[in-house]
Amino acid sequence: MSQHILSLHNVSKRFNEKLVLDRVSLNIQSGEIIALVGPSGSGKSTLMNAIMRTLPLSEGTILLDQTNILDYHNNKVYAQKVGMLHQQYDLVKQLEVVHNVLAGRLNRWGIWRSLLSLFKPQEIPLAQSALTAVGLSDKIYRPTTELSGGEQQRVAIARLLVQNPMLILADEPVSALDPVNAHNVLTLLTKLVREHNKTLIASMHSVEYAKTYFDRMIGIKAGKILFDLQTDQVTQQQLNTLYK
Repeated sequence: MSQHILSLHNVSKRFNEKLVLDRVSLNIQSGEIIALVGPSGSGKSTLMNAIMRTLPLSEGTILLDQTNILDYHNNKVYAQKVGMLHQQYDLVKQLEVVHNVLAGRLNRWGIWRSLLSLFKPQEIPLAQSALTAVGLSDKIYRPTTELSGGEQQRVAIARLLVQNPMLILADEPVSALDPVNAHNVLTLLTKLVREHNKTLIASMHSVEYAKTYFDRMIGIKAGKILFDLQTDQVTQQQLNTLYK
């Protein structure tokens, strides 16, 4: 069995004494494709941000690759291990697509190479390869603002391919897309994760998308885990309880 790439031990988070995560414990194996589901305010995004280290824990421990995430003192090293795909893409829309894709290399480049790349893009073959993988090779020098929402999310995925983290977190990655683009992006994302042997944890608003594209489903309500099962083992009764 694969080793645990991520382990959470009694993780809690409070905001002004309100308990948002309540002693969450999880083990994630390398290569898993996992959906976090639950009602709004259940703690899904808080859990993602805790793993990304953008929120300090109130209690508990998170281990990434057998190491406490607080022990990664170099943010660049941590960014080489964990990448995030956001709902709103986090692209600089005034820049050409190539620059947004190559932003995935900033944690590996020095400051001077990063500045130079704004004037003369560095590692263009790498960007071209990533854009080919997401079906946008012909858009490499297009202004990002000219792309559709679905295309912009694919640019964000190409940026992740360039970043090359071992763990990908996706926070409601398709909630801003129409159903056709949502299906296209989820098909592409899970395909690439499998092909590149990555691990994916995504918070999903749609249970149907979670059932269709993810192997494991974790139900969270009021900061607690209600169930943690292979997707085909989750019952309608469990989902009814989750969203009741």
